[in-house]
Amino acid sequence: MNSEKLHDVAILGAGPAGLAAAIYTARSRLDTVVLDAQGGGGQLAIIDRIENYPGFDKAVTGMDLFEAMRRQAEGFGVQVAFEQAQKVEADGEGVTVIGDSGRHRARYLIVATGARHRELCIPSEERLKGRGVSYCATCDGNFFAAKPVAVVGGGDSAVKEAIYLSRIVEKVYLIHRRDRLRAEALLQERIRERPNVEFVWDSVVDEILGEDAVRGVRVKNIKTGALREIPLEAVFVFVGILPNTDFLSGQVKLDEMGFVVADGRMRTSHPRIFACGDVRADSVRQIGVAVGDGITAAVTIQELLDTETPPRRCGPECDPAAGPAR
Repeated sequence: MNSEKLHDVAILGAGPAGLAAAIYTARSRLDTVVLDAQGGGGQLAIIDRIENYPGFDKAVTGMDLFEAMRRQAEGFGVQVAFEQAQKVEADGEGVTVIGDSGRHRARYLIVATGARHRELCIPSEERLKGRGVSYCATCDGNFFAAKPVAVVGGGDSAVKEAIYLSRIVEKVYLIHRRDRLRAEALLQERIRERPNVEFVWDSVVDEILGEDAVRGVRVKNIKTGALREIPLEAVFVFVGILPNTDFLSGQVKLDEMGFVVADGRMRTSHPRIFACGDVRADSVRQIGVAVGDGITAAVTIQELLDTETPPRRCGPECDPAAGPAR
């Protein structure tokens, strides 16, 4: 797809943040192009059950929620194009997205490409994703209430989630490849106070056991080589996350982990580029937060476009003086 025209807004990523932004820009009659390497959904699409998203009185799958968002966006004319962004070139007039199949030029860019979890890279992990293997205790912990689970990792995220889970589950096995935690001291103090947390030191997950659901883990002591099988029903992996920002090199300020630094209106260090959702530094990485981020970015861009000369293009049903569509 090669778009020579100048769009008002280009959105990279069709997950919750990107689709929320697209709904608002489309309703405001902004010329919008949405690009996604996989057609949309992101991490949302692999969540097995969601019970904490407002508006649903019964659990929904991540894919069902994504499809509902996509249908709503399409109802306002939004179309998602399959495109992998390779590079972004920004100047004072706009932003050019260089993708696998073409170039896309827009006055403003919203980066909503999300982040991916660093994985254990064992075959059983891939097979059991959404069937007991999880990367979000807040999302999935309640499904394993009063059951034994494992948390893999030793940093702040792993320890925070282990503390959270210890209030819900029967027992937490905290598996860490070192003989001490890397988390901040206060978190270490708190987790050591939890009576149902067992530390499995100097160990890595050799295999996640189970066919259709997690039934246990086999861990390997990296010092002795000894193997141990632990029966449990879920494995929560917190060995780091990786932002999808490689294509932004040199264009905006990133933090030390590669996440985009943005303010409360989702503005980055470049006035033409906005960032929202999990790709944003300091995000709490929840679906509702991503949606709010996307809306904030869209409304901010509309306000900016309404002040520019020449004015933005506007459809026959749009009144530029009416403000953001609601």
